[in-house]
Amino acid sequence: MPIQSLNPATGKLLRSFDPLMPEALEAKLAVAAAAAKTYPHEPLEQRAFWMRRLAVLLENDLEDLAMTMTLEMGKTLASARLEVQKCAGACRYYAENAARILMREPIETEHEQSYVRWDPLGVILAVMPWNFPLWQVFRFLAPALMAGNVGLLKHSSNVPQCALAIEALVRRAGFPRGTFQTLLIEARQVETVIADNRVAAVTVTGSEAAGRAVAAQAGWLIKKTVLELGGSDAFIVMPSADFDTAVANAVKARCINAGQSCIAAKRFLIHEEIYHQFEQAFVELMESLRVGDPTKPDTDLGPLATTRIVDDLMAQVDAAKAAGGRVLSGGERMVGEGSYFEPTVIADVPRHAAVCREETFGPLALLFRVGSIGDAIEFANDTPFGLGASVWTREPAEQKRFTEELQAGGVFVNTPVASDPRLPFGGIKRSGYGRELSAAGMREFLNAKTVVVETAKPVPPPQLTIFEEPHVPQTPAPFAEQPLLTREVTPGGTSIYGLARRTK
Repeated sequence: MPIQSLNPATGKLLRSFDPLMPEALEAKLAVAAAAAKTYPHEPLEQRAFWMRRLAVLLENDLEDLAMTMTLEMGKTLASARLEVQKCAGACRYYAENAARILMREPIETEHEQSYVRWDPLGVILAVMPWNFPLWQVFRFLAPALMAGNVGLLKHSSNVPQCALAIEALVRRAGFPRGTFQTLLIEARQVETVIADNRVAAVTVTGSEAAGRAVAAQAGWLIKKTVLELGGSDAFIVMPSADFDTAVANAVKARCINAGQSCIAAKRFLIHEEIYHQFEQAFVELMESLRVGDPTKPDTDLGPLATTRIVDDLMAQVDAAKAAGGRVLSGGERMVGEGSYFEPTVIADVPRHAAVCREETFGPLALLFRVGSIGDAIEFANDTPFGLGASVWTREPAEQKRFTEELQAGGVFVNTPVASDPRLPFGGIKRSGYGRELSAAGMREFLNAKTVVVETAKPVPPPQLTIFEEPHVPQTPAPFAEQPLLTREVTPGGTSIYGLARRTK
């Protein structure tokens, strides 16, 4: 079945690609395995040089890359440009910091030397999603290649042109052949790649179902995995918050990438003292968003990436309404060409409703009242996910409780949840395990090798004991039925002992 690139704004086919045949896939795996033997021996300074060139190429090709993303998955051109720039920043971060992250870690023990060194694992398979076609890949690619690993990319099937563009950029930057390759394969072929003995580990960003499938197989094969999966992030606003700033960032946090982000805020937990004021301001801002052609500069929200996402979101709106929720704004797919959906706000959904525990992947916001900080924390934690949380309060005591008690991979105070190359990124519970970005992300696919060195010291020769023929008395004692230990003095004055002969 062909791998198709469709424009979600028009529904029209852009390009079509044939999946790799088994022999072509085998060839790519062989090239990757060969590269994994030689590439780690490239000097770190050389790897950093290639990585900096990769950053420059990203910036030089910014407009073409941004347009490719916009046409393939519908993000606005403005946000696509920012994504390319963020990828370039990640390349420079790891080029500049890899030496520090990979430095030997001396540990004081009784031995002459004890330290930990960081060695690459080899060929790493990255299974990546469509929502940030470049950024999701580069936050794996940059640390993995700087560490000496080799990368294989299985990108989402609706962004094949982005996937091929990334491989071309890596080759143009000067990285050796086979260091990073795109695999245009179908989902069913991923199992084959994971099972290959030449693949050392797997990283997945995507749905809970995809994470379960990959982790189950890799776990059976005892291969390392990192999973960055879904989220149902809480956005909590307390009475002391800067109200206008909180409302503006609430809309931004919900509608980033048209709401198609694992770290986009989904559940808005507003303290009852300010709830009505927040609800009114939030709805007004959501309704002011401009939905349309993502290539136009005045567009705020483009289409959703596929018609299936529209269908899923519509089903969640219907479920929220059936549970008792009030639609304050939107709630419908938009007519005409493309996969467009109205920015939607729903209030008063019962907390026990299934939709409150699901990930909503689109511009759908659920508003809830909370009566206290304890109520907010309990509700925020009442989800199978644990990726991020954004809290808005100027009270130091409240900030302390939120950062200590919220169950999430990241807690952001008075700012939306975001990824940053300098900070570890990942979740807990069903949001996955392991970390991307920062030193922690680089070390996920490194062997923390313990090394103990002791200088060889000369061993003194053994002291030989000289046994001479013992002196046997002429007249044995009547009781000498057992061997006797006798003492004599050598000519040199040394006392020696021996066993006397048993008397007959």
